[in-house]
Amino acid sequence: MVEMVERTGWFSIGVNIFLTLLNLVIALASGSLAVAAEMVHNLVDLMASVAVLVGLKLSQRESRDFPYGLYKVENVVAIGIALLIFLTGYEIARQALFGAERETTVNAWMLVGVALSMVIPWGFSRYEMRVGQAANSPSLMADAQEYRIHVFSSGVVLVALLGQWVGLALDRVAALIVVLLITKTGWELLSDGMRVLLDASLDAETLDQVRGIIEAQPAVVNVNSLTGRNAGRYRFLETEISVRATDLEKAHQISHTVEEAIRLQVPHVERVLIRVEPVQKHVQRVAVSLSDEEGTISQHFGTAPYFAFVDVRIADGSWLRHQVIINPHRADEKQRGLRVAHWLLSEGVDVVITGDDLHQKAPGYVLADAGVTSVTSDVNDLDKSLANWHKKLIS
Repeated sequence: MVEMVERTGWFSIGVNIFLTLLNLVIALASGSLAVAAEMVHNLVDLMASVAVLVGLKLSQRESRDFPYGLYKVENVVAIGIALLIFLTGYEIARQALFGAERETTVNAWMLVGVALSMVIPWGFSRYEMRVGQAANSPSLMADAQEYRIHVFSSGVVLVALLGQWVGLALDRVAALIVVLLITKTGWELLSDGMRVLLDASLDAETLDQVRGIIEAQPAVVNVNSLTGRNAGRYRFLETEISVRATDLEKAHQISHTVEEAIRLQVPHVERVLIRVEPVQKHVQRVAVSLSDEEGTISQHFGTAPYFAFVDVRIADGSWLRHQVIINPHRADEKQRGLRVAHWLLSEGVDVVITGDDLHQKAPGYVLADAGVTSVTSDVNDLDKSLANWHKKLIS
């Protein structure tokens, strides 16, 4: 991807050289202020394209003085392009308002040349924008936006030359219209670049996407905080999460799983900083596999007809809430155990008690990955199994 971005930067330089020379020839032959302004516009863009390529090169470097990289160089380049756009606008406006009258000559080949200076930027801007969006490169996207301005400005120049051809003096008016077109884009590029340099937050849509990814992880109980920022084409994220974990190793594993999920679904993430807080729960939700509604422990996990859900206060083992629910996956033909495990996770359980030993079985791994404790009951009664579990928990 980096090679494609750099290659596109070189293409941009080539396109700008061609457009600058083309408009220079037309401006000299026609004497048109609008064409001359467009030539200056091309020349400034040529300088900007060189700056883009330099920015792309520098943004890949890291050093002791810049351990986080030079990614923001690309945003500096984007701001530089905006300032060059303002300079171009000033030059065009000055000549249009205060410059001496010019005699303009128009013929067919000049009109064809200006039309060509519309088609080339239109096609190249579409290509460069696709590459810039794929690489999340602000400098390439800024350069592509500037090419789109050329489509409009060259169109205005073409109308001005056609007007001159039929005797209408539109040259200065066209030059001022070009000023308005390029100033608008310049302001957008400047404001976007400054937001990144000032570490403004990532857009709400991206943050909502990341929050949804984190909350979808079964081991995560709560997302306490989430912030993010851009640096060049890259994204930096920082979050604090509460998880079901009783030891440091488990918490580290959960953190790694969350980071992998974010990197898999969100493009151009350079760094994810995750602070993990184990949940200190005073009440735990316990799921118990049952053979009947009277509380007989089932020796089978996936095919258990019922599950009891009991909210147990850790301090004294008392039951705060108790309900028995039919196992929705008991009749499934395949992967009953895994489906039951995921169902229990969706119900927010902290502990699973069953007569079936889930250790070294797929459902047990799923539950363990989510921070849920699996307990193999050695009694057949719901009350006794919960009492035994609580006794071991507080001992």
